[in-house]
Amino acid sequence: MHSTLLSLITYLPLAGALLAFLSGGSGPEKDRITRWLGLWTSLGVLGLSVVMWLGFDPAQPGLQYEARLGWLSEYGISYHTGVDGISLAFILLTAFLTPLAMAAGWRTVQTQARDFVVAMLMLETALFGVFSAQDLVLFYVFYEATLIPASLMIGVWGGPKRVWASLQFFLFTFGGSLFMLIALIVMWLHAGTTDIPALMQAGFSWQLQIWLLLAFVLAFGVKLPLFPLHAWLPDAYSEAPAPASAMLSGVLSKTGAYGLLRFGVLMFPDAAHAFAPYVLALGVVAIIYAAFIAFAQTDMKRVIAYSSFSHMGMIAVGLFTLTAEGVDGAIFQMLSHGVVIAALFFCVSAVAWRSETRQIDALGGVARQMPVLALLTMLFTMANVGLPGTGSFVGELLVLMGAIHVSFWVALLAGSTMIMGAVYMLSLYRRVLFGSVKGTVGLLRDLTPAEIAVLAPLAIVTLWMGIHPGSFTRLFDPVVMQSMATGAQNVAAASAHAATQLAAR
Repeated sequence: MHSTLLSLITYLPLAGALLAFLSGGSGPEKDRITRWLGLWTSLGVLGLSVVMWLGFDPAQPGLQYEARLGWLSEYGISYHTGVDGISLAFILLTAFLTPLAMAAGWRTVQTQARDFVVAMLMLETALFGVFSAQDLVLFYVFYEATLIPASLMIGVWGGPKRVWASLQFFLFTFGGSLFMLIALIVMWLHAGTTDIPALMQAGFSWQLQIWLLLAFVLAFGVKLPLFPLHAWLPDAYSEAPAPASAMLSGVLSKTGAYGLLRFGVLMFPDAAHAFAPYVLALGVVAIIYAAFIAFAQTDMKRVIAYSSFSHMGMIAVGLFTLTAEGVDGAIFQMLSHGVVIAALFFCVSAVAWRSETRQIDALGGVARQMPVLALLTMLFTMANVGLPGTGSFVGELLVLMGAIHVSFWVALLAGSTMIMGAVYMLSLYRRVLFGSVKGTVGLLRDLTPAEIAVLAPLAIVTLWMGIHPGSFTRLFDPVVMQSMATGAQNVAAASAHAATQLAAR
């Protein structure tokens, strides 16, 4: 069971998707059965993921639950999967958010429910594959596979501009992936294998590392997104249905940050030091730019979308501080952001579905009619701005601790996200929840038990991450500490070698 658990977690959603697709038929009863099938499949995967978490040994920074099969062995390509503490954290995030998104779509997705369930389960399998792949070709296959269900969820069940938003998302991400494919081929030509642990020890030259890292920054910077590769984000997040928005912002954007960590900070530490000033600058620009744009929005969902973009800039800063504190903070912030941003999209959806509008000026006094929603939204709003006691505070604190080692000004400007985030998030909260009553707001009804069942676990995890962050940092901190120590040794050795060559001349 131990050796097959990861494969079972990865492919059980795909089996559920296939079963739902083959179920055939139509009508409300068939949709209801398919929805239950998707929900119970994703809950079963969550249970198996918790079992894997309980059986994981954080004291061993290497791979666990490994599986390796021959694939294109003569070309150095294999089916190789496994998890370390970093991978496991993102697998848990994916497994946690998927059933909640599935349940949230019960009311908001009214048409083609069977196809929606299939797309959601296919996306879950692809995400598990991305986070567990230990072969670069396998990683690329799963990374590209996320495009299909994600684009469909935007284009089929989205808002009025859904086709354009879906096309933008697909073209930006697919175009960026071409750079990864080129880098993959170059690395295979150099090392004769695409096995990621072997590539970590391949000893690429400094000049080659620079070009490879540039390709990966372009590939993953689109999905993160890094400024100025973010043009697809506002439309995709705002046009997608709430469950898809939650998965896009909560998990799918993390594949970009995960890729930058794996194939930038950890694989090419020498080149990462050369790129760090530029990525740090782009991260700071994203934080400030997105905050100002968020404040100017009139659509609730677009405010949350730009808030997500601002926080992803903070994550980029943490990764490229190239310190253990900064990288730990970036990973923790990714997990916390995934939970909080999904919750905010669900809260916005609850209001928009009842009032039939997302325009801030058309709403006000919602808290009088929906006190439970107001309470939960306050918690998630405070978490989004980094209030102590929530997971976002821990992540941002660790990022700033890493940034202060690099530059006081980087830390100061990155920290401004807390202040600017408070401005636009509290303004949104005040205007929608406590503004003067407008239109048909007086007819709204509070959250249903099913909606509370979706938001309550997100609230519990948000507080859990803030009160006891060690439950999560203990998973990935040993991997980060070992990798940072190895990277520092490599950089020092490269510097000493360069100095020796210069002296010899």
